[in-house]
Amino acid sequence: MRRNKAQTGPLPSWNEGATKQSILQFVERVTTESDRGFVPPLDRIAVFDNDGTLWSEKPAYFQLLFALDRVRALAVDHPEWQEQQPFKAVLEDDIDGLLAGGMKAIIDILVATHGGNTTDEFEQIVSDWIASARHPRTGRLYTELVFQPMLELLDFLRARGFRTYIVSGGGIEFMRAWVEGVYGIPPEQVIGSSIETQFEMRDIGPVLVRIPKVDFVDDNEGKPVGIHKFIGRRPILAFGNSDGDREMLQWTAAGDGPRLMGLVHHTDAEREWAYDRESPIGRLDKALDEARARGWTVADMKRDWQMIYPWESE
Repeated sequence: MRRNKAQTGPLPSWNEGATKQSILQFVERVTTESDRGFVPPLDRIAVFDNDGTLWSEKPAYFQLLFALDRVRALAVDHPEWQEQQPFKAVLEDDIDGLLAGGMKAIIDILVATHGGNTTDEFEQIVSDWIASARHPRTGRLYTELVFQPMLELLDFLRARGFRTYIVSGGGIEFMRAWVEGVYGIPPEQVIGSSIETQFEMRDIGPVLVRIPKVDFVDDNEGKPVGIHKFIGRRPILAFGNSDGDREMLQWTAAGDGPRLMGLVHHTDAEREWAYDRESPIGRLDKALDEARARGWTVADMKRDWQMIYPWESE
């Protein structure tokens, strides 16, 4: 597909067209005091899924790849994992076998590898991994696989008085370790899934210890629940990329006044990946049908994005 020449003005990595215009017109409307759709800055809440919306999610969710590395690192202390699924599949590099275990297998992996340490220890483990681990196909750091058009959108919204939040099925403390430096979103504006945490007094002083037990799953219907619980205001803009984001977009759409509900549609197999209805990772089926029926904004990667990753301009 022919790409436009570099754009100037807001959202330069977005190709000119209906998708870009829908975003610009919405923002202009809600930030213009003389417009009937004007929204005060306090209510300009924008929420974004992370995996598949702000960065890539193939060949598997990046936090899952982190967890697989943790299984390999911890296996010496868990000889039973050699014969115990889903850990056996990980140690044998049988990713298809792992995924065949469904969400239960993934949760078992995440719980086993994300608990048993303090919050400070876990943050350091994540920070070390995110600074050095490489994506298996591109060889890039995972933080280099963020979407340039979405980085521009985050910056554009904040420049127009929006507060930007991440509302993701990913682990809240996994994301908090690095998102501020990558997306400009502070840790207190991150909502995600979590395991239980408890206070302990140790010789070194007070610590928070991560317990290997699921506390909250911020996916599907959990997303609007998390928004209500941790933000307390209904968003006026929400962006996702999968059926797991559908309820978040529905909740946003149900409010009064102007609303923008958006989906990132992965359609570019050459520059990224092309997938939707049949994908076990980031399945986009019912949400895509609803977006088309209700006139939500669908960002088609191949059609709408001049570039996908920041390093494409190197």
